Formats: sequence, C-alpha cells, structure tokens
Amino acid sequence: MATVLMCRRLPGLSRVTAFSTTAKHKAECGSSKGKKEKPGDKPRAAKTGTESGATIQLLKPQDYRVLYNPAAYAKGRARSQQHVDRDSSQALGDTFTGPGTAQALQTFPTASSQALPPVRNALPKAKSSTFLEHTILATLHKEEAEKEKQELHNSKEDPRMFQKGRPEYRSLSCDSAEPAQTLPAEEGDSILQSVAGCEGSPGILTDYFFKLSHLPAERRMVLVSDPRFSALCHCAVTAIRLFSTPDLIQILKACVPLAVPASHPLLNACEAEFCRRAWDMGLEQLLLVADCWRCLDRSVPSYLGILFSYANLHWQDLTLPQFVQLLYIIGEGRRPPTDLAQKVESTILKHLDAFTLEELGAICLGLFKSLSGISDHVMRRIADRVALQMEDISTYALVNVLKMLRYTRMDHLPLMRELGKVIPARIPATNIQGIMHITLTYSSLHFFDEDVLAAVATSLPSKVSYCRSKDAAKFLWSFGCLDYEPPNEEEFYSSLIKQLHTKLHEFSKFPEHLLTALLGLAFVKRFPEELIDFALREEFVRKTRGSKYELNKDLFTLGKSVEIECPTYRGSRLPPQLCQEFTEMVSSFAEREIYIRPEIVEATSLLESMLGGPEYVKNHMILPHTRSSDLEVRLAADGHPIPFNFKDPVTAKKLKGVGVSLTDDLMSQLIQGRAHNQSPTEVGNEARIPGQERGDAAGTPCLGGALPAGATSQVGPKPGQWQPREVRLALQVSNRNHFCYGSRRLLGLHCLKRRQLRLLGYMVVEIPFWEWFPLLKRTRSEKLSYLHYKVFCPALLPKAG
Repeated sequence: MATVLMCRRLPGLSRVTAFSTTAKHKAECGSSKGKKEKPGDKPRAAKTGTESGATIQLLKPQDYRVLYNPAAYAKGRARSQQHVDRDSSQALGDTFTGPGTAQALQTFPTASSQALPPVRNALPKAKSSTFLEHTILATLHKEEAEKEKQELHNSKEDPRMFQKGRPEYRSLSCDSAEPAQTLPAEEGDSILQSVAGCEGSPGILTDYFFKLSHLPAERRMVLVSDPRFSALCHCAVTAIRLFSTPDLIQILKACVPLAVPASHPLLNACEAEFCRRAWDMGLEQLLLVADCWRCLDRSVPSYLGILFSYANLHWQDLTLPQFVQLLYIIGEGRRPPTDLAQKVESTILKHLDAFTLEELGAICLGLFKSLSGISDHVMRRIADRVALQMEDISTYALVNVLKMLRYTRMDHLPLMRELGKVIPARIPATNIQGIMHITLTYSSLHFFDEDVLAAVATSLPSKVSYCRSKDAAKFLWSFGCLDYEPPNEEEFYSSLIKQLHTKLHEFSKFPEHLLTALLGLAFVKRFPEELIDFALREEFVRKTRGSKYELNKDLFTLGKSVEIECPTYRGSRLPPQLCQEFTEMVSSFAEREIYIRPEIVEATSLLESMLGGPEYVKNHMILPHTRSSDLEVRLAADGHPIPFNFKDPVTAKKLKGVGVSLTDDLMSQLIQGRAHNQSPTEVGNEARIPGQERGDAAGTPCLGGALPAGATSQVGPKPGQWQPREVRLALQVSNRNHFCYGSRRLLGLHCLKRRQLRLLGYMVVEIPFWEWFPLLKRTRSEKLSYLHYKVFCPALLPKAG
C-alpha cells in the first residue's frame, strides 16, 4: 500500500495598517511586539524591572460591573469531531448528537481557491515483507504516540474528582473504574449458557449481572451483541418488578462497565421501574441511580424531576456530600430546578468553610452547566475563599470557578490578581479547553493581564490542532477584545486561522463561531479573505439568520469593517438591503437607549450653545456598525464651525426635552459604576462588544465625509459634501466600559471604531469619562471651557490641509 502525502498552502491573510487603505501581507514572523500602553495608561500592577508589565489602577473598583452576556456562548455547547469536553457531553436531561467524524470538503470560489499541488513523491512500494512489517510497525508506533499526545491535551477532565475527597461519595456514586478482580472468560460463558432457558430467581439474575460486569474489558466489549446476553436481559425485564430495590440498583450499576447502550430495552424497563419506586427510596439511593444514568449517558428527565422534588421535600436531611452530588447531577442534567434556587444558595453559605476546594469547583460547574443563577453575595464569598487558597486548588476546579465568575459577570479583583500570579506557570500543562476558559474569563471581564495572555499565546500553537471550532473562535475573540497582540503574534494568529480552515465544515452547523472568530481578528486589523468570503456568502448569511442567536449585528460589523479596511477585497459582500435593515435596527435602539444618556445629552446641549445652535453639532452614529454614538462637529480651515445638521430627525428635539436631572446619586453611578439594583441595560450598553451582548448600541445612517485618495467604500459619504480644507471632528464621549477593567486601555471594538473613523478622514477627539464625568457636577462655565479646548485645539486645524 502506497502512502500519499498531500500538502495545502495556508490561504492568504490580509493585514491592514491603521492609517492605510491598502491591504498587505505581513511576512515578518515574530517581528512585532505586544502592544504598549501610552504613558498615561495604567493597566495593571507590573513586576519590578519589567517594562512590558501592565498595571491596573483602580478608578472606582468597588461597584465595577461588566455587562457580559454573549449571545453566541449563552447556551451553545458545540462538539468537535474528536475532542469533546465534559461541558459538551450528552446531558442527562437532554439528548445531543455531535457532528459526524467525516470532514466536509472545504469549498471556496474559483477566484480565491488554493489549488492542491500535484502528488510527486509517493512512497515507493515495499521491496520485501520485512520492510512492509517495519513500515506497519512504525506507523502503529506513530499512531500510539499521537494518541498519547492527544490524551495529554484531551479536554475530558474527570468532573467527578471531587468524589475522591470523601468516603461518603462511595455510596452516592457509581464507580466506573476497572474491577480489581476480573472473572475468567470461561465462567462468563458458563453463566450465559445457564440462562438460555431464562431460569433463575431475581437474586440469581442479579448475581449473573454482577459477575459478568467483572469480565475482562475485551470480553465485555462484545458481550452486548451476544444473543445469550440479550436473553439474560430479557429475563431481567420480564421479572423487573420482582427485584428488590438494592438488587435493581446492582443491575443498573453492572450495566455501566458492560457498556449497555443508552437505548437498550433493559434500561428502558429500569427507568420506568425506578420512576415508579422513587418515592419509596432513600435520597442516597436516588442519587446513586442518577449517577448511574449519568455514567450510561442516558437522558432521564422524568426521573430527575422526581429526584429534585424529593430533594426539595427532604432538604433539611441533606448531608454535605449529598448536596454536592445533587448539584453535580443538576449540572449534568442541564435543567435547573427553579424552586431549589434559594435553598441552594443558603446551603452553600452554610457549608462554605467545610467544602473542599474540589467540591467548590464541582458546585460552580453544576451551577454553570445548568445555567442556574446565583447571587452576587454567594459568588463573592466563593471567590473570596478560592482567592485565599488558589495555590491548593486544582486547575480543573479553578477553571470551573472562573466559569461561574464569568457567568455572574462579577469583578473580583483579589481573585484576578492572585490568578495572574498562579495561572501562567500552569498553562503549559493545562488542556486546550481549560486554557480557553481561562482566556475567555479575562476577556469577558475586560481584565487585561499581559503575563497571562502571553503565556497563553506561547503555549497555544503547539496545541492548536486540539481546538474545536468554538475554542479557536473564543481565543481569537478574547485577544481581539482586549486588543492584545502577543510577541509571537504571527505564529499565534496563523496557527488559529489555519485551524479555522480545518474546522470549516463545523461552521455550517455553528455559524456563530465563525463570526466570533472573524470579529476578533478584525479588532486587531486581520482579515483572512477566504474565510470572510465564506462568511458573507448568501447561503452562510441565511444560516446566521436562522440561528437561535442574534447574529445580525455581528454580520453588520464584519461586513462594513471589510468595506472600510479592505479596499482590495473582491469577495462576497452583504446585500445593501440587508445593511439597511441592520442600520434601521440599531438606529431604533440608539434613539431609545444611547442618545438620551446624561453624559451625552449634557455634552450635546453645551456644544450647541457654544457653537451657535443645533445645526453645528450632530449626535448620531457615524459608523452604525460600531454601535456607539459620536458628536460630529465640522470646522472650516480658519477654525470657524460649519453648520451642517439641517435634516437631523427628531434627535435634537428629543435631546432638549429629556429632562434628566444630574443628581448626586446619578453622578455616583456614572463615576463609580452601576448600582447593584440597576438593570444591565440602564448603564453601559454602549460598551458592549459584538457577539457578547444582545441589544448593543446602535446609530443613525448618517455617513458624511469623503474617503482618502484611492479608497473605495460603500459606507462613505455622498460626493460633494466634504468642503475643501474642512475638518470633521468625531467627539467620543466614552464611558468606563469602553476600557479594560480599571485602566485606560481601549477594548478592541472601540479601537476598531477609531481606526475606521480616521480612515474615513475624521479627527477623533476623546472626551474620556475620567475627565468628563467629574465635570458634570461642576459649573457650566467649567464644562464649556473644557469642550471649547477639545473642539478648538490648535493641533487639529493644520490637519485640514
């Protein structure tokens, strides 16, 4: 047999500089360094003697809240072909079928496809049987080595490790380990032969199942297909009501090592019988049976409903191990019993100091998998304890705590600081899904830690082949969201982009992952044209429109960003009518939520007074796809303001009649953060990142301005509107959620917006929250003086030429 080696070139990657409209390919591998902070920026406490270390200086950290509810990640649990973590395994209360193992062909348009090179060097035929044997042996050894390497990074961490911490779990859980003593195969054959006539009492049948479960593993593998075993199962089904409850539990436990299929008739009968007997069983037995169903990967929603009702009635009798085991079962069932929420929280607080760290990890994983809400107080107490003992907690349990921290959108500075000290050294030994969840925690909480991100970037390329499509997407999203390009940026990004091509067949089923990845790349000025062409094709757009997630805004942001930053791109584009639909959608939201914010209303009103009227300033979205507002002002070459806002719809009228009072309480919320009793949509919507939160900011489709020479874009202004030597200002009234936690480092979306505004010829003028929000409580003259300086800064006028 000849082996054919086929090679394929990595598709082209457009890399666009910040102030150029010409796309180019970047070839200097490893030449770029991580982005540096401006002198005034203080992202994070740096280590002594390290220039690149970042520092976080708390502005008002006590009530800082991160608004994070990514649509693409709320419930999606995609499976990869080979590496499926426990988070994505089949749920007890739900059935799930992962994609098949056969890869779909990657198809690209003829114009941009990369042809496979001809096969030139096929291996020669074996000259002798000895050579062939050596070749086969070498191949087998290579496969075994690859398998061992795969297992090293496999995501299937054992979520049941917490059960090893207390002997009480032995009676609550099914031990799936290999039996210490195996039964000789001959005795197994004797048992199977004796049941041919379906004779024997329930006790004897139970003993048969127990003994067969102790056969050697290779014998058990073929036992289910043996007709004699089927006859034994039929006997058990016939006598199902004659078994005592302990005997029936013993049979169910035996089915685990026997690998009885989840749909087997014996299991159908057992489930029905256990549901019938449940109210006569003890809580210990109910939890053990539930654990057996988990090991058998069988969905048993009816049984779980009975278990949760039983636990609710006997809650006072729950021991600590029973409570942890119950939360584990709740998580694997993926369906939270809402009537237990308050009892769960009170029990966590009751036993908080008695839980082992692994049990705390199991509790957080159960809450996370079942999407169970938890109060800030309880989550903060858990985080307090983990922060104090982080050196002692396993990485797996720590990652589970981070999942719940991310889900509750909680800022916990002591835990994040301690994590930054502990986790970089652990990353090389952590599996790829664990690394992904660590990285996603940092990006979702907007917490920038260069040491952690650099460690992730260094470790990832060698493990990238174990990334599922959603893992690659979340890595790209996280680094783009934090606007961080690591020292090995070319190796890091090229390996992930290559993996996206490898997983292209998965995106038809999970379109949200491709959009997430491409937006993360766009934030850092990377535009892989073949993948973008695939994402903007009509058939893929149709899949996103039919998704259970809100992906329209993500499509809009990607499509318009490509138009502005990739003038040489010739692939698929969003249809104009679709762009108009998306624009109207975000505009409607902006009029309700964005334009009426106190800090924007005040700035708009003062600018109108200062410049001479509402026709000199416009509160709108110059780039609607970036979903945040701009205050546009136009100046002539001599510095005089130019009137232009003659057709402003109802926005100006609404601004004058809003009637927002700048009370001390409101100012405290603006400066220090959202109050705990305030809804997430009331403050900070403008800062939400695409793919993270539904209902992001929006804007009106007013795109006045001319493109730089040589650039072509459908988002540009109409011809003739840009006067000679005219300066167009885009004033950015930012808020704290536009920046990384406790720093002045802009998030990726807002870097993208400013970059694109400059490409369209605008001068970006910052009105940062740390300057503007305190001024809101000062006198009118002080505010006018500040805005006058920002608008009429002499440095702006020479740029008009």
